[in-house]
Amino acid sequence: MAESDGQERTEQATPKREQDAREKGQVPRSRELNTVAALLAAAAALIIMGESLTRSLAAQMQRGLSLSREQVMDTTALPARFLEAVVEAMLTLMPFFALMVVVAIAAAAALGGWAFSAISFKWDKLDPIKGMGRVFAWRGLVEMLKGMAKFLLVALAALLLLKMLGQQFLGLGRESLPQGLAHVGDLLSWAFLVLSATLLLVVLIDVPFQLWDHQRQMRMTKQEVRDEHKQTEGSPEVKGRIRRMQMEIAQRRMMAEVPKADVVVTNPTHYAVALRYDQARGDAPVVVAKGTDLVALKIRTVAQENDVPVLEAAPLARALYHSTELDQPIPVGLYRAVAMVLAYVYHLRQGPMYSREGVVNMPDLPIPDDLRRDE
Repeated sequence: MAESDGQERTEQATPKREQDAREKGQVPRSRELNTVAALLAAAAALIIMGESLTRSLAAQMQRGLSLSREQVMDTTALPARFLEAVVEAMLTLMPFFALMVVVAIAAAAALGGWAFSAISFKWDKLDPIKGMGRVFAWRGLVEMLKGMAKFLLVALAALLLLKMLGQQFLGLGRESLPQGLAHVGDLLSWAFLVLSATLLLVVLIDVPFQLWDHQRQMRMTKQEVRDEHKQTEGSPEVKGRIRRMQMEIAQRRMMAEVPKADVVVTNPTHYAVALRYDQARGDAPVVVAKGTDLVALKIRTVAQENDVPVLEAAPLARALYHSTELDQPIPVGLYRAVAMVLAYVYHLRQGPMYSREGVVNMPDLPIPDDLRRDE
């Protein structure tokens, strides 16, 4: 279907569009499914419970009509007796009514589920112009074809039933009244079930059609998909700005940890990794800051400004950078190499002329092959 801007609805509906449509009550519905389910349930219930319901209602009617002369003449007793009979009849029919309600709810929810937000009065439904438009639209044609199909199916099934059961209906006059009433009730219940079952053919066609039509209505143009993506995810410019701000905040937080480090391992300009070791706790050394190129330069600068030792150990710096995340302990394979670096730093601290300024080169450190990186 062409849109006003010339685009066609060729894209499948997104989850957001489907959710918005469901909140508005736009879900697939099949009135034929609801109707046939109710008819079949009613027919089955009449076959199963019909005899007991008939006997109960007949007994209630007999009791209700068995009135004494005093009761008939008492104008105040008759309304109470009538109300009592109505309540008793309703209680007798309650299982049948409850079954109808359950089937109606289940059939309505089976196809598209429930959308309670759509239960509201809409004035545009009373617009006669829009109503006539719906009648003469292609949907009206579909409904007319379904109506004709149902009429033909029911008429054909009724003719076949009359042909098959005609002799039994004609023979009802030869039976006694109780037997005839029971027999006619049985015949009508089964005929009702057969006539209702013929409409299953319409349901088997209508349900797939309603699902297809709903998906067709939910389709979107390419522009609608792009606009929705921008609304939910944000424009690329905004997302890029948010990412830059997040990176800046993370870098500032990371740089604040560099003065607390025990040593910074470099490569010599491309990588920089700051390590902190808590001797009191005895845990493995933790990476508190790391980066490459400009970030590495910033780490080295902050370290030198705060008298943190800077050691040049290219293989170790690369291994630490690629194998460890921020605020995480170093891998077991680098324990020995980092221990040698920390031992060297602690040895320097004990010297009489100790100074943390400058870069010390420590190239020969044991790095496992599985943690070694060439770049």
